[in-house]
Amino acid sequence: MKTLQYLALLLSLTMAMASCSGDSFKIDGKLANFDSGMVRVIFPTDSGMVDEWVNVDNKGKFSYQGAVADPVIVSLLDSRSHLLVMLVATSGDHIKVKGDAAQLKTIKIKGSKVNEDWQLFRDEHATFYSNPNPSRLNAAIEKYVREHPADMLSTVLLMADYRDYGDGEKVNAMLKGIDVKVRPGSLVQSFDGNSVRARGKGLPHIVTLTLLKHGGDFEEISLVDHMTLISFWANPQDNRSALINKLSGAGEDIRVIDVLTESDTLRWHQTIAADPKEWKHYWAPGGPLEQGVLLLGIKTLPWYAVTDSTGHVTYSGPNLDAALGKVTVKSEQ
Repeated sequence: MKTLQYLALLLSLTMAMASCSGDSFKIDGKLANFDSGMVRVIFPTDSGMVDEWVNVDNKGKFSYQGAVADPVIVSLLDSRSHLLVMLVATSGDHIKVKGDAAQLKTIKIKGSKVNEDWQLFRDEHATFYSNPNPSRLNAAIEKYVREHPADMLSTVLLMADYRDYGDGEKVNAMLKGIDVKVRPGSLVQSFDGNSVRARGKGLPHIVTLTLLKHGGDFEEISLVDHMTLISFWANPQDNRSALINKLSGAGEDIRVIDVLTESDTLRWHQTIAADPKEWKHYWAPGGPLEQGVLLLGIKTLPWYAVTDSTGHVTYSGPNLDAALGKVTVKSEQ
């Protein structure tokens, strides 16, 4: 009997060791005041985007096990696709997430140096993260990257929290200033100067998007009947008038869709009141991680995407002139 007990114990230990070896990682969470029942887990891999749901018990506990070959940024969302927190997962990691879902700033990450360093940076710059003007957060990240070129957190901050991707050359220069040993391709695969591309793959093919129409219900938008230019944004948008003038020059055969990608919709109707009447306005409740929108790899706002009449994405990036260039080229063909 003791032999059987010993063998059972040995087997359980072997399985436990195996679960934290190889390419696997584990996330254990405990979230107070979590009422949505499930956590959505999203992260990129070489074969595509992993997008899975995990049950949360009545005490707010959940557990997830995934597999990655190299470090990746993992996003945890609630059932309404609102972002709870982001973390870095690496092979063999056992990461713990704990906090109050009703107060996102209380959610803490433990389990690896890069995650705990990231948590410390968030805590020290909490007022910058909550400020709708990203300039101070951008400046703090730029300073950190300059001063810590041998720290993987520099790469993580630049990829996950930086908000000024309009100047691709500037971001590329900062990336190149980070030691290649702490700049794994798995973390920077989505950055490509002006556009976003999955490693080894072209831009995605999106047939439909399901978004909440302004003043109405959720609507399935077909992207296979027109060439479409989609503008993603968040309040405040001080230069909106100039953007509208540029977008209005896209041509009569180009459909323009305007998508709000933030949770605060209070100023939505006020902001769009002066927009051209033929424009359609939508809201992506999950922001950049909304189903479908996620495929565009939005890194900052505003962001623009162009699709041809088959739903193939010909541009996805922060540069409006580059997006309009794609529209002009196609229109002239």
